[in-house]
Amino acid sequence: MRSARAAGIDPAAQRRAERYARGDSFEAVAREWFEKFSKGWADNHMEKIIRRLELYLFPWIGARPIAKLSAVDILTCLRRIEAGAKLETAKRALQNCSRIFRYAIATGRAERNPALDLQGALPPHREGHLAAITTPKEVGELLRAIDVYSGSNVVRFALKLAPYVFVRPGELRQMEWAEIDWDKHEWHIPEQNESAPEAHRAAVATGAQYFDGDSSSHRV
Repeated sequence: MRSARAAGIDPAAQRRAERYARGDSFEAVAREWFEKFSKGWADNHMEKIIRRLELYLFPWIGARPIAKLSAVDILTCLRRIEAGAKLETAKRALQNCSRIFRYAIATGRAERNPALDLQGALPPHREGHLAAITTPKEVGELLRAIDVYSGSNVVRFALKLAPYVFVRPGELRQMEWAEIDWDKHEWHIPEQNESAPEAHRAAVATGAQYFDGDSSSHRV
């Protein structure tokens, strides 16, 4: 230890590096899990998960052996996220932790999943009342406003398509031509879009006939 300090090496940093190299640290297992399971995910979903891990979990528990982490250790990280008014991010971080621990158990580097002990530890999300169009008159006004929109072609076509398909803006923006079944006039939203619930993905929207049949690879 003294010789390491004399050589200008931080012993704590050295221990962290050794744990990571052995593959038993939380960060090592998490990155291995991410590399193994992220191949079929959408790019934006991949980026959100790895950024969440790097910002909110790795700095605090990344270097620690995953088998020795407790529910309290994880909850301390979640409380930091919650304190930043990011309750939904905290809940998603907990979900990520649970999956990482399940992978650690399956690969023999942990014996239990402490994330399961934190069910109910975070307060429920309070839904606000979002503005909504609820009358035929308002719907007509919206459609007329869309019809006279004079911005870019991409935005104009997306706005005109939206009332036909009833999907989230992000799903519409990331749509690819390969997802359209031209014969059945159906749009099949890829299952790797984990932000969409099963029922939403299953209810593929019709309205592909709106397009002119150009099968280019451009996203809408």
